[in-house]
Amino acid sequence: MDRIPVVEARRILHIQIVRANPQDPESIPRMQRFELEEADSMTLFIALQEIRQTQDPSLQFDFVCRAGICGSCGMIINGRPALACRTLTRDLPTSITLAPLPAFELIGDLSVNTGKWMRGMSERLETWVHRQKLEQVDIDSLEQPMEPGLADKIYELERCIECGCCVAACGTARMHDDFVGAVGLNQIARFRLDPRDERTDAHYYELVGDDSGVFGCMTLLGCEDTCPKNLPLAA
Repeated sequence: MDRIPVVEARRILHIQIVRANPQDPESIPRMQRFELEEADSMTLFIALQEIRQTQDPSLQFDFVCRAGICGSCGMIINGRPALACRTLTRDLPTSITLAPLPAFELIGDLSVNTGKWMRGMSERLETWVHRQKLEQVDIDSLEQPMEPGLADKIYELERCIECGCCVAACGTARMHDDFVGAVGLNQIARFRLDPRDERTDAHYYELVGDDSGVFGCMTLLGCEDTCPKNLPLAA
């Protein structure tokens, strides 16, 4: 006699989300609870999409690539910064609490303006290749080859997607708005390795050699613990 397959009941997820609208002066931040049935291989991004499509179309959260590449869907998931698109609900308890990333300007609900913070950091640290005599650069000539080992080191640091998880997990960044965070220090390390950048160590020191840079780090390593790309931020 053939056995009848046992179909396990799907879990019911209880998701509490911080709701806030800073554009409305009369809006009071609150927690709102949603329930939905868990699907196979469901990510938090998929769960949020279902909530917005079937329960509350006003829910705000960010996404673009849905593949852990753009860094847009960073949020606090049960007290820990992470990407919604890379977080499987099966790895979480049935009770889930979501909040926006701290340290960034709140747009609404789970949506924050990481781009504004990242641009300010980039302009402050001058995160681009510096050449002393740009007029002598021949854009039609072939670029000088780079040692593969060095190229790999630069690429490793270039993998940062500027999601903001490291900033949200940083104790110093939570206390001091001017701290450049692991993402900023990572950028400095990347350009210091680049042989095309003609800046000196003295120049880099002027950029990060104070309490808003390297001397502000308390080595709590929350940045490395939460980086979704597993960058060597403690190195």
